[in-house]
Amino acid sequence: MNILKPLLSLSVITFFSRILGFVRDALIAYIFGASELTDSFFLAFKIPNLFRRIFTEGLFSQVLIPTLLEYKNFYNIKIVQSFFSNLLGCMIIFLSIFTILGIFFSPEIVSVIAPGLNRNSYKFHLTIELLKIIFPYIFFISLGSLMGSILNAWNYFFIPACSPILLNTSIIIFITFFSSYFEASIFALAWAILFGGLIQLVYQIPILKKINILTFPKFNINNVRLKIVFKKMGIIIMGISTSQISVIINTIFSSFLVTGSISWMYYSDRLIEFISGIFGVSLGTILLPVLSNSIINTNIKEYHKILDWSLRIGCLIAIPSAISLAILSKAIIIVLFRYGNFSIYDVTMTKNILELYSIGLIPLVLIKILLPGFYSNNDFKSPVVISIFILILTQLMNFYLLPHFQQNSFALSISIASWIHFSFLYLKLLKNKFFFPTSGWLIFLGKIFVSSTVMIGVLFFSLSVISDWNTMSIISKIFQLLLICLLSGFSYLITLFILGFRLRHFSFIISNNN
Repeated sequence: MNILKPLLSLSVITFFSRILGFVRDALIAYIFGASELTDSFFLAFKIPNLFRRIFTEGLFSQVLIPTLLEYKNFYNIKIVQSFFSNLLGCMIIFLSIFTILGIFFSPEIVSVIAPGLNRNSYKFHLTIELLKIIFPYIFFISLGSLMGSILNAWNYFFIPACSPILLNTSIIIFITFFSSYFEASIFALAWAILFGGLIQLVYQIPILKKINILTFPKFNINNVRLKIVFKKMGIIIMGISTSQISVIINTIFSSFLVTGSISWMYYSDRLIEFISGIFGVSLGTILLPVLSNSIINTNIKEYHKILDWSLRIGCLIAIPSAISLAILSKAIIIVLFRYGNFSIYDVTMTKNILELYSIGLIPLVLIKILLPGFYSNNDFKSPVVISIFILILTQLMNFYLLPHFQQNSFALSISIASWIHFSFLYLKLLKNKFFFPTSGWLIFLGKIFVSSTVMIGVLFFSLSVISDWNTMSIISKIFQLLLICLLSGFSYLITLFILGFRLRHFSFIISNNN
């Protein structure tokens, strides 16, 4: 199996999903701008998103996949079905109780997350109402992610990767066709998320049935295999929770800032996630089952080569992406969001945050590659300890930077902390002998540096011949930005080719027993 092929396939699907996400965000920016309404919506959506990342990205992707692969390789299908049935039953009961409590205590949750909001203000009450509608999204998306983890373990990467497309499509349809049916049109976004979460769950069910895993949920908390997984999940929750606690603290701070701050941070964060999602998340999704299989089959040599190959791919993509995002930040924001109620002031504020975020893009991508190296070896403790340290460090930086940089401080502290986080994870992998880099890394990075330098020259030259992005038509702006991206990307690839890079050098065949 050539893992470059599923990586490219997954990246293309993720790219299409992110493009739809930009269409979604452009519609939101056009209709609502960066206003009290969007601040309330993004704040309400952020709360279930925090829990979604704990349940889905932490529990399922990091713990469940290695366990499933072990059962798949060493046990019969009946044992796998029994395990999944009991896990599904436990998750349904837990998530149901959690969702009901979340809806009931929505006012208290908003008060804790955003203490800067006046409890008598329209913004405060609007956030509560939106949160009550959105909160059940956690139930649907968590169960959908559980099913997605099963499919990833069976090498069905395509189906779970399409899941965000359904959510983005739901939001676009609701904004376009159903906004007028609500007294406050912002409620269309909340109902769109709820419906999108339901669809993300339902559409994976036929594939589970196809691979003979789908069974009726049971509730047997005394299941031995389930207890082992829950024990691992407890450790993972600690690690994932640290990053989410950091987000919560940032949200608390941002609630005291000027109106629009939450929206500016959201739009800039979406652009960073565009790159990290396409390549970092795609690589991480494929890596965990592949690395876990190498460990299960005691093919340690292959394991080290896969991790080294992945880091090279990550650097090859993340370095020019971070540079391009910083240089083109203003142009990208104008092209994507500078319509309707999204003002030139909003563009400037979002651009400043995005430039600081781009500093940390490279380590954010590489971290997603390194973490499967720990999880595939059943080392959940090391990433947790490092995450706790990074949480403390990030908030200490925020405490110092906030009075000087306001909303920009969060992006700066996250970027600095990401570099430290990556360094600690990398050194820990070396210390634990989970990873041995192959030779030639300095030459490899040197070639990327030369190619990126050529690309920077093309970017600045291209921007110098454009007079004013704000006066162009929508079609002209999109065309100009795409042309610049194509020219700079082409210059980067051509320079790499001249320096000896070939596509075949990045094909990686894993053994057939995977």
